[in-house]
Amino acid sequence: MIFSLGDIRYSSMNEINKNTNKLIDPFGRTVDYLRVSVTDRCDFRCTYCMAEEMKFLPKKDILSLEELEAVCRVFIKLGTRKIRLTGGEPLVRKGIMQVISNLGKEVGNSLDEITITTNGSQLETKAEELYNAGVRRINVSLDHLDPDKFKEITRWGDLEKVKRGLKKASEIGLKIKINTVAISGFNQHHLSEILRWCGEESFDMTIIEVMPMGDLGGDKRYGQYLPLTQVRNELEKKFTLTDLPERTGGPARYFSVKETNNKLGFITPLTHNFCESCNRVRLTCTGILYMCLGQDDNVDLKIVLRDKGLNALEDAIRKAIMRKPKGHDFEISRQSPNVSINRHMSLTGG
Repeated sequence: MIFSLGDIRYSSMNEINKNTNKLIDPFGRTVDYLRVSVTDRCDFRCTYCMAEEMKFLPKKDILSLEELEAVCRVFIKLGTRKIRLTGGEPLVRKGIMQVISNLGKEVGNSLDEITITTNGSQLETKAEELYNAGVRRINVSLDHLDPDKFKEITRWGDLEKVKRGLKKASEIGLKIKINTVAISGFNQHHLSEILRWCGEESFDMTIIEVMPMGDLGGDKRYGQYLPLTQVRNELEKKFTLTDLPERTGGPARYFSVKETNNKLGFITPLTHNFCESCNRVRLTCTGILYMCLGQDDNVDLKIVLRDKGLNALEDAIRKAIMRKPKGHDFEISRQSPNVSINRHMSLTGG
């Protein structure tokens, strides 16, 4: 089935609002946050996310831009209030700015916000476009402030280019949060420096545990794992962290940092299960809907969309939400050192 832009906007937003029914999972959680991986491709090869020699998907296997927008609009109809576009690197997909702009027009009405997670490589040229399209917040992945170490972890990344992009984004008014993956033996003694730099730049920061997703070969994943209980203990030797009551339905637990006057979050899928308030589902660029980041159960929305159309898509989404599990099964140990989930994070979306 082929969709035109007219088909995608199959309802006026007034009609969508009138017919909205919240998506409620079996545990009573309202699912109103959709994360969409718009491409599996990336211009970096971060060592905790991808193998260096990745085989990317052929064009026929991924949702067209029109299909991506169609699925997002059905989710909006079903009560989604926040959409985050991820990748791979979302800003390397040709034409994605039009989708962002189209969805951005719903912000303040049917959507609370549309946000982006990016590696920052494209911000120097795309930041103003993002702002004009309705984006007000972005998350930027950055794991080291030393150019050589940054190159080591990203394999292909240019730290100075990312910094120029961050400066541009900040100047035009985008609120920036830096996402840093804590990696044993790599940046564990450097996290305080990144936190201090974030304060100087007026960025918030979130530190994330390595997640056991995708085969990196051997026992590399276990070697990367650094529990955030250890990270927090080290940071509290230099900073005053005050617990914040803020809860977003997301995985982070937040603290104010007295010395830097910014906010610090910890995402701890392994040391502290964050599933009890989960309000999100994830759509891959191939149209596969994962009800949980850490489970393999999924629904192929691409087949439903192409074979049966938009009304059937609504029904498929409702049924999928009723399969959303209570929590994930992530584990890293010497006995199971590498992979809990076979797909790479770049496919599911960061």
